[in-house]
Amino acid sequence: MFILGVITLAAGLAMVLAHNIWSGGALVVVVTLVGWVTLSKGLSFLFLSPEVEAEFFLRKLHYQQFFYMYAAISLVLGFYLTYGGFRSISK
Repeated sequence: MFILGVITLAAGLAMVLAHNIWSGGALVVVVTLVGWVTLSKGLSFLFLSPEVEAEFFLRKLHYQQFFYMYAAISLVLGFYLTYGGFRSISK
């Protein structure tokens, strides 16, 4: 969990430091939100015990019952970001 926390924290911190823009369209805000969520998830992996994290994902978010819904959200978000990344014009 520690290694996963360090990698996730580094990825989230890189996204937040490189792209912390809250205006300019939906795609820009979604990328910023993904960065902040990744940063907070990395911090939770580092500072919370595995039991607390398991309790959060299994009991509070009902991850096992809603697995396909969470997977669909991630898939749609991935398609949206991919489409927006290839569609946008570089400055």
